[in-house]
Amino acid sequence: MPAKAPVRNPPEERLVNLVVALMATEQGLTKDTILSSVSGYREQSEAGASKDALEKMFERDKESLRGLGVPIETIGDRADPDDLREARYRVPTAEYELPEDIEFTPAEIALLNLAGGVWSESSMSAEARSGLRKIRALGIAVEDPIIGYSPRISLRDPSFPALQQAIEQSRVVTFPYLKPGEEAPRLRRVQPLALVEYEARWHVFGYDLNVGADRTFLLSRIVGDVEATREAFDPALRDGAGERALADLEALAERQLALLEVNPGTEAALRLSRRSRPAAQGIRVPYVDVHFFADELASYGPEVRVVEPGDLRDQVVARLRATLQVHEGVV
Repeated sequence: MPAKAPVRNPPEERLVNLVVALMATEQGLTKDTILSSVSGYREQSEAGASKDALEKMFERDKESLRGLGVPIETIGDRADPDDLREARYRVPTAEYELPEDIEFTPAEIALLNLAGGVWSESSMSAEARSGLRKIRALGIAVEDPIIGYSPRISLRDPSFPALQQAIEQSRVVTFPYLKPGEEAPRLRRVQPLALVEYEARWHVFGYDLNVGADRTFLLSRIVGDVEATREAFDPALRDGAGERALADLEALAERQLALLEVNPGTEAALRLSRRSRPAAQGIRVPYVDVHFFADELASYGPEVRVVEPGDLRDQVVARLRATLQVHEGVV
């Protein structure tokens, strides 16, 4: 029989399905039940994924959810709690729900509604909506407006699912990558080790086989399909990769401090103050990418002025001049 085509399940959808399944059970679910029943694992199992690969995927998903604040409880054997061979897992709803004594003021409710507007049911795939119908069939109430998990303010890049799957399978990938100032993209050949979000943008961290060194790539600059090759790499290389990537990005931001003068009481002051430190002439703000930071600063118009560095100031001025040129003669 021909081998089944690989299954492409968005990792965020699998995580949502796992949370819903673990919240819907009081006694907990065994690992075997999860891998054979929960959407995202079940399809991978039916496509021929090994049990070892599925168990590693489940362990990574557990750590991801715990890192997001989801309290996953492990229930071992009553006679021997350290025996986890038949362990069951659940999300205790009492720890995951808001306390009953919490009340919100009308202003706070308005802010929550506004924040909820960022999330959209249209962000869900057809598979996710089908999953919601199955959840309702079990008698579990689901609120449509808050179940979407892809915020419009930080849309998931098209290359994200393919990179996530390549990381899980420890496969080398290739993709066209266009850097600012270059006329054509260059094909990169990378061992993808981790996906990290920094400054509201997704990055893939890995070992660039073309240059023989670790590199971090912005997903928004991947301008074509991510192709997974047959070449595998040691899964142990993924250990601690996300932490290393974030540490490198933070170190880069600390080396690049912009000195800004910002008009008080403006949107620019509100947004920039959250990641700034005071300076004699204004505020200093760390940044990673000069082009994206210039886009942000230019969007504030006259509310902010770049004192230094000069290259950032030039980038902002160029954007403002281009905006003026587009609108010249328009009333």
